[in-house]
Amino acid sequence: MIVRSWRGLARSSNALAYSEHFRRKVLPELENIIGFLGASLLRRDGPDSVEFLVLTRWASMDAIRAFAGDDVGKAVVEPEARQALLSFDRTVQHYEVVQEVSR
Repeated sequence: MIVRSWRGLARSSNALAYSEHFRRKVLPELENIIGFLGASLLRRDGPDSVEFLVLTRWASMDAIRAFAGDDVGKAVVEPEARQALLSFDRTVQHYEVVQEVSR
């Protein structure tokens, strides 16, 4: 399994806009891709902004290519997401899951 990691920063007053975009647009698109295994949207509140960390789980790099295209290191950030964010990573990180425990 491969985890794809990406971060974005929103104004505290506009944090809900990105969460809603993720729920309404991103998740339904991902769920239609063969090899997509799941996603987590994490939030960390700061004094004036909110940091989002998106972790998606994939069966293979080929599955990631179906979502991201050939340049798998480039972030996929739709215009609606760009409007909701102050800044965001232009690139992503990929991690091979070596061990995982869940209860």
